[in-house]
Amino acid sequence: MSEKDSFLVFSGTNSRYLAEKICASLGCPLGNLVVTKFSDGEFAVSYEESIRGRDVFLVQSTFPNSDNLMELLLMIDAAKRASARQIIAVIPYFGWARQDRKDKPRVSIGAKLIANLLSVAGIDRLITMDLHADQIQGFFDVPVDHLYASGVILPYLQGLHLKDMVIASPDVGGSKRANTYAKYFGCPLVLCNKTRARANEVESMQIIGDVKGKNVVIIDDMVDTAGTMAKAADVMKEAGAESVRACASHCVMSGPATERVQNSMLEEVVFTDSIPYTNRCAKVKQISVADMFAETIRRVISNESISSQYLV
Repeated sequence: MSEKDSFLVFSGTNSRYLAEKICASLGCPLGNLVVTKFSDGEFAVSYEESIRGRDVFLVQSTFPNSDNLMELLLMIDAAKRASARQIIAVIPYFGWARQDRKDKPRVSIGAKLIANLLSVAGIDRLITMDLHADQIQGFFDVPVDHLYASGVILPYLQGLHLKDMVIASPDVGGSKRANTYAKYFGCPLVLCNKTRARANEVESMQIIGDVKGKNVVIIDDMVDTAGTMAKAADVMKEAGAESVRACASHCVMSGPATERVQNSMLEEVVFTDSIPYTNRCAKVKQISVADMFAETIRRVISNESISSQYLV
């Protein structure tokens, strides 16, 4: 069996757009998978071609709603029962990752639960990108290939040729990620210290560092309601920043996010296409990670180093 015949790539319903790009980059067809929906909302999956003895790559981000996760679990189970040699879950956006610990009494650790569900369903490997917390890799007892969106975001930022650039983190928790970018560009790092009234609602924010006359780039792993991002941009412009733009891995953009970004002082917000974005917003730009995932799949198949493709 040739290398091309040894694997197949399949996609869940809502990640098909990305899977098709990955397959185009790999030079292989997207596998034939049918999802049958019942009138009560239940659904079933079936592979319409033999996968016996093959390495099966299942592309599906687990963003809300929960059907995306359930679809992936059924795909894994069906592949296991169809005698696939290896089942590799390709999850560009790993949902529930914000629930990585007990931050108050009597709450679930959602990320661990999702890891258990995927493991029990039968995955042999996970390929994902920019987990909200790196330690989630330890929730799995199978190999985890953790990719970084910096592979596509850094070249984009280099192409802008920004003078007096400053990298900013929207909160203290993201300082490690932002510091990596600052070191790469050899520019200053600025932190935003925020307090929340409740989840998804920023009460106040202070800037730690100098942004006057600077072109600020805010780095984050995801933008949900865009409250933090919009507030940070407004505060930095008030502090004298020349321009403020943001780069984030995952385009969650729920609720009032699009309106907030459009009405904010942000020049632009750059995301990857790990999650589909259907709303129209002149300030939102998506760059594809399909080639990066395709190269990772190719290296997994040929047992090559994956870390060597990282820029930082």
